Amino acid sequence: MPSNSPQVDLSEQLLTKCISKAQSRLELWSELIRSVGVQRMAEVGVYRGDFAAAVLRGCEGLTRYYMIDPWRHLSDWNKPANHDDSVLSEFLEEAKAKTDFAAGKRVILRGKTTEVIDQIADGELDFAYIDADHTLKGIAIDLIRVFPKVRAGGLLGGDDFTRSVWEHKTSFEPTLVFPFAVYFAEAVGATIYALPYSQFCLQKTDGGQFAFIDLTGQYDQVGLRDQFTPERVLALTVGERFPRLMRVVRRTRELVFR
Repeated sequence: MPSNSPQVDLSEQLLTKCISKAQSRLELWSELIRSVGVQRMAEVGVYRGDFAAAVLRGCEGLTRYYMIDPWRHLSDWNKPANHDDSVLSEFLEEAKAKTDFAAGKRVILRGKTTEVIDQIADGELDFAYIDADHTLKGIAIDLIRVFPKVRAGGLLGGDDFTRSVWEHKTSFEPTLVFPFAVYFAEAVGATIYALPYSQFCLQKTDGGQFAFIDLTGQYDQVGLRDQFTPERVLALTVGERFPRLMRVVRRTRELVFR
């Protein structure tokens, strides 16, 4: 079912206006959702339901909100949020409780993106928000599989667009929402914006031209070489294993170069 939402051109001016009114990522997306008149959206990676509850409560124009999450332990996902089945089942019940006030608008799709995304028709969504598996595998699957569900002129955004791929300890898979989302935007011919609070947003357009517009001033390069040098990885590993020693080293440097 294609959306009847109005066509709005995503622009630096519009985003800057939304940013100026926001004190958090929740406020930022709520402002943008209201500004462009989103009616039907999906959230991939609901977890405990805080984002869904805030958006549903703050955006009265929403008529359909898809909540997509496996809410189960995944054997091939090496990230801190991959809890046991029992814990994630409790998070599902928590997400339901937090969004019960909007039960008539929400649609809960329990499963991985590849398992449930085709329950949404192509072109149905005005906006899709991705905050799920931040590994290279996860963000690649989510962007590629969710993109067709967004209508022409609709928006695709997400969380954990972090400058460093080492969002968590080196024992976990790197977080590669950045720069992969930038590469994806180039592949589909879209302008992608880096937003505050480690967010990104792009608009699905026909025949568009790629551009990466950084509204934060933090993303000076989109390559990965510097983040995977042996020296960089060794420093991170030593810091994780010997945090007290590293604090002493940093303090000594501060005193020497003061």
